[in-house]
Amino acid sequence: MTLPTGTGTGAATVTPMPDPYLVGLDLVGRRVVVVGGGTVAQRRLTGLLAAGADVEVVAPDVTPAVEGMATARELTWTARAYTDGDLDGAWYAIACTDSPAVNAAVGAEAERARVFCVRADEAPEGSAVTPAVGHHDGLTVGVLAGRRPRRSAAVRTALVEALQTGLVDDSAEAAHPGVALVGGGPGDPELITVRGRRLLARADVVVTDRLGPRDLLDQLGPHVEVVDASKIPYGRAMNQARINELLIEHARAGKFVVRLKGGDPYVFGRGFEEVQACAEAGVAVTVVPGVTSAFAAPAVADVPVSHRGVAHEIVVVSGHVAPDDPRSLVDWPALGRLRGTVVLLMAVERVGAFATALMDGGRPADTPVAVVQDGTMRIQRSVRATLATVADVVREHEISPPAIIVVGRVAGLEIPASAT
Repeated sequence: MTLPTGTGTGAATVTPMPDPYLVGLDLVGRRVVVVGGGTVAQRRLTGLLAAGADVEVVAPDVTPAVEGMATARELTWTARAYTDGDLDGAWYAIACTDSPAVNAAVGAEAERARVFCVRADEAPEGSAVTPAVGHHDGLTVGVLAGRRPRRSAAVRTALVEALQTGLVDDSAEAAHPGVALVGGGPGDPELITVRGRRLLARADVVVTDRLGPRDLLDQLGPHVEVVDASKIPYGRAMNQARINELLIEHARAGKFVVRLKGGDPYVFGRGFEEVQACAEAGVAVTVVPGVTSAFAAPAVADVPVSHRGVAHEIVVVSGHVAPDDPRSLVDWPALGRLRGTVVLLMAVERVGAFATALMDGGRPADTPVAVVQDGTMRIQRSVRATLATVADVVREHEISPPAIIVVGRVAGLEIPASAT
């Protein structure tokens, strides 16, 4: 088809470029040559390696990441400039040097050898184009937008996000019965993992607690049953045995159950107890780790739990029992002797006792302390104190669970004010 670009008998015509033919290549064990070792090559290599290709990089110099891939024997690095004949036996090639002349020579050899070749500098001069690619639950999404890479990347990202959130239903059939133990992160719905969000979108039943990303529950389909298994500190709480029973009962009834927990299910979350119960009952379980609030909550309050030259150890401690409680498994005198960071979870009610125990063990009374309540949430707030004052500060500011308490010099670090 031709389109007129002017009027009259002398009007010029333009022949539009045909759309490329989008195809999936099976590159397992097949030779792929990448000429160039810069950041463009680095970006392309991960996908090629994931596809199982036998990759050779030809370049005098490469980025540290590419060198690391070669050192790990994920690929072969030929440390010299490209020469004619380097594409012998190749099924696919990418020319991505900073020299148009070299890229053109690679493209010319590829044309003679009938090897499809991508030109990173001049896409129209190559015989192949790299699409914007995304992955979701066994699906590969590829988008080409007429050599407009920003548009193709934006559409790719939107499609993958729609699949992950369930906005686009990609399942021809329901998920297999079983349980997915999903760590929902510290509370902000954007901090759940991609896999966790994907499984949540496929749930028939969601057994959740109050520390999970509650905003995501509003996005569930109307057919999804939500079971509130919250445990309120010093208040209402569903018995753990009953939670285990619910997971098993629903899975045995043919449902796909997501146990949505706050933080990471294995960091003081009793997640392994639930896995054990399901395993004993013969129920299949998938475990999806989550971002733990022990590190995430301090981070969003500008408190790093480690810092070069300040802390060489991080100890995360459960504060659900007092230091002098016979059930305590914590060596408090040893913690007092440490000089690094101590992160206390479930410790608000007994913060004074924990501070005293640390000081009795040798921690200075002026050791900085940061307390972050409802970290990553809209109602997040934080206070700073010392071991000597933290109990009074927590009481004065009416800090309540859930809150993370960070003890150590890192809690005294500050971000320098921006110059104005």
